[in-house]
Amino acid sequence: MPFVDLSLVSLPWEGALAQASATTTFVDKLARTPLSVILIFAAVCTFVRFAVFPVIRNTPVHRRTGGFGFAKFLNEAGDALVYAAILVFFLVRPFAIQTFTIPTGSMIDTLNIGSNIVANKWVYRTTDPKAGEIVVFSPPVEGRIPPESETDYIKRCIGVPGDLIEIKDEKLYRNGVAVDEPYETRTSGMDMKVLPKEQWETTVIPDFKLIEHNGKVIPVQKYGTMINNGPMTAPAYQSQSRADAEAMWASPAVEIPAGYYLMMGDNRNGSYDGRSWGLVPRDSIVGKCEFVWWPFSAIGKPQ
Repeated sequence: MPFVDLSLVSLPWEGALAQASATTTFVDKLARTPLSVILIFAAVCTFVRFAVFPVIRNTPVHRRTGGFGFAKFLNEAGDALVYAAILVFFLVRPFAIQTFTIPTGSMIDTLNIGSNIVANKWVYRTTDPKAGEIVVFSPPVEGRIPPESETDYIKRCIGVPGDLIEIKDEKLYRNGVAVDEPYETRTSGMDMKVLPKEQWETTVIPDFKLIEHNGKVIPVQKYGTMINNGPMTAPAYQSQSRADAEAMWASPAVEIPAGYYLMMGDNRNGSYDGRSWGLVPRDSIVGKCEFVWWPFSAIGKPQ
């Protein structure tokens, strides 16, 4: 008999961006310097400027040698650094662009482990995400590992408000129409090696849909065999009996409600995504993956 398994379909660490990863590059760490540190840095630079300015102002022209040159350098450098910190960390990073490092394989082969990307944060202040775009977002609490984590995720937007999304016989359907997904990959176990299409039958992509349950739109998946002698639930929901789980699967698929988006990884059998933990609110979306700037061989706009 078929049954619904609301359990995790993939490795729970697959999907997070390197917001606190040991693999994060120096540039990425610098780009994510806490604002408190920036404020302290700006305060120190300002203090140095105020300390050396009297020296610069009161030194006669004929004595402007030696230490004067160093004082002038400190004043000008401090001035430039303060303005740069304000521009980059209080304007550019919050509202325009931010860099991230990819530490997991959930977006293989579009974005590989160690790739460095630039996220456009401004674009979604003027437009909404579209199906097919690669999106940086803050996952709902049900999808966080651990629950208190504030790490951002990166996935492909599969569905927007009003879309009816289903997976049937390992094929994605949007509003009843099969979706061509040239970016889809599948990998082999922990080594994350990309499988050729002729080996995809060795993987399992369960049927999927969204249903309304107790007033909330939730994800459900159907496997063909029992696991641990019964269905399990995703972290957000209580365990269901087999009868309840089958009743849930029998519920009709529903559209993505207004203000929410469905995200999935391109590595379809190795991504912890909306199939397990559900929808992403609009206000949790951070930006659009615009550009890969490292490694050199991958530089360009991801498709």
